[in-house]
Amino acid sequence: MITAGTKPDAAVVRDALGVGIAVGLSGFAFGVTSAGSGLSLLQTCALSLLVFTGASQFALVGALAAGGNPYTAAAGAFFLGVRNSFYGLRLSQLLALPRAVRPFAAQWVIDETTAVTLPQPTRRAARIGFTVTGLTLYVLWNLTTLVGALGAEALGDTGAWGLDAASPAVFLALLAPMLRTTTERVTAGLAVVLALGLLPLLPAGVPVLVSALAAPVVLFVKGRVKGPDPRNAQHDENAPRTRGTKGATGSTTITPEDGR
Repeated sequence: MITAGTKPDAAVVRDALGVGIAVGLSGFAFGVTSAGSGLSLLQTCALSLLVFTGASQFALVGALAAGGNPYTAAAGAFFLGVRNSFYGLRLSQLLALPRAVRPFAAQWVIDETTAVTLPQPTRRAARIGFTVTGLTLYVLWNLTTLVGALGAEALGDTGAWGLDAASPAVFLALLAPMLRTTTERVTAGLAVVLALGLLPLLPAGVPVLVSALAAPVVLFVKGRVKGPDPRNAQHDENAPRTRGTKGATGSTTITPEDGR
């Protein structure tokens, strides 16, 4: 019997498998793109095994393919991956996994597992969603990366296929529903404008780094527009002062002092 506020395990597994399979298959696109960028089969597979965050992997190989500096490419990938540490702060409280398991679970803290885990109504459902999504996605992503890297030569010009857009498109599809407030939407929009606007002006990989400035800029402007919290404001010196007088019944009557 399912009570209010719970979710059947089968439903959680179904949702998790749907996300894991759909996104995991796009590892093929990464394998093809990485191999087409000049990385070896070993390097390509190592990225998926060890880094395992699609947007960062595509940012790295994309910058390298465009002739960017390896250090700049790595920095852009790193800053894209930093978001996972913030996911981890929330998921660690929600999942409450044993200490021995946490280092292994950290490898699966990515956009997709977070998107499946957070909406779950119970800790049990959250753990199932996180585990099934992470396991399915990790296995499929690495298998399809291998297949894609091996098949890159047969595809010829990998850039003509547009496969490098597959993973970023999935990432944006997962991100869009999470932008619920005006501040979040404005920040995301400004980041896109910065990245696209600076793309022809700066070396490959640098526009992604600069787009991170969108967050502090939007927060600063929001603070300036909103102004100080009226609850913390000082007493207005121009406000009329009042004094109290006692009437015959003993009650206090408040009368303004100004203009008496």
